[in-house]
Amino acid sequence: MCVLCAMCVQARNTYKADDRRITYVGRTLANADGVSFDYSATYARLTFTGNYVAVSASSVEPIEFNLWIDKPFAAEPDKVIRLDGKNQTLVLYSTPKRDKKEHQLLIQRRVEGEHGITTFHSFDLDGELRQAQGLAERQIEFVGDSYTCGYGSENSVRTDPYTIETQNPAKTYAAILARYFGADYWTISHSGMGIARNYNSKFKGWYMPDRYTQTFDCSKDSAWVASAHPYKPQITVIYLGANDFSTRMQPHIDDYAEHYVQLIKAIKANYGEKHPILCVAPKTSELCITYVCRAAHDCGLENVYYTGVFEGVHLNTNENLGASWHPNYLGHQKIAYSLLPYVATLTGWPVTDNPVK
Repeated sequence: MCVLCAMCVQARNTYKADDRRITYVGRTLANADGVSFDYSATYARLTFTGNYVAVSASSVEPIEFNLWIDKPFAAEPDKVIRLDGKNQTLVLYSTPKRDKKEHQLLIQRRVEGEHGITTFHSFDLDGELRQAQGLAERQIEFVGDSYTCGYGSENSVRTDPYTIETQNPAKTYAAILARYFGADYWTISHSGMGIARNYNSKFKGWYMPDRYTQTFDCSKDSAWVASAHPYKPQITVIYLGANDFSTRMQPHIDDYAEHYVQLIKAIKANYGEKHPILCVAPKTSELCITYVCRAAHDCGLENVYYTGVFEGVHLNTNENLGASWHPNYLGHQKIAYSLLPYVATLTGWPVTDNPVK
């Protein structure tokens, strides 16, 4: 007969979400309530001992997270966990097996800012929180739209509608490039957004050059101060334009170039004039690359480069498409292949035999 006593139950320790031993990658805001964020692909790394970890969290709408335990960041998470609302405790790791070794945990937000802000309030452990791996030496910033968010990337049927379950930023070209180069990455992205015109002319007067200056995707009053954050990317990749050219319309080239230059100057203000920027024209229209080229030349700044991803490179077969005609994982791999040499050249990072996945 076994008698349960206090000695049989491991005491649990509570750590604030802004504990300096936790590494966050993405635009976040820490205050007395916790650590808040809303951009797709934002992630946190924890190192701990023990056999139980849970996070106290809240959100405006139901959202999902990718989770990896003692495994490297990959296209497929160990599991997907769902946060349904406010003041919820999510068990991230639990096992009856006890050991004294360190464990690594990575938790990544799957959905984008229109689903509301997430706040991590605290973490509960039955062991000890230790110093997590800090920011990688290599860092990449991506500015984009639904492609960069991972819209529909978990699907393989192009006519299926979008759901939060089919959005996975770990399967995007951005994540693939980050894994290839062993880099940390973050995204400033929102579905339907363009440089000077959003999808079907929605949300007039609020475009990606405006959102880029914000801590939170959907809050105009949340100014981002890059100098106050340790994240210093060696390159910024802009992948925008599909929504500007959506529904067989596009802004005037002068208006487009003016807004694009606004974005370029904001990036340079964050990281310095020598910071390389790669401007990528999507396959939406061959005219788009003319627009992007014009903006790159008009900015008058050094280290601004451009390229295009054309019809023959990706999304030319049904197998490349996910929900709502967006690229699935295979489509994103092809985009990553096409951009890889540009990123390598502009950063000086070598091309290796690492898998592009």
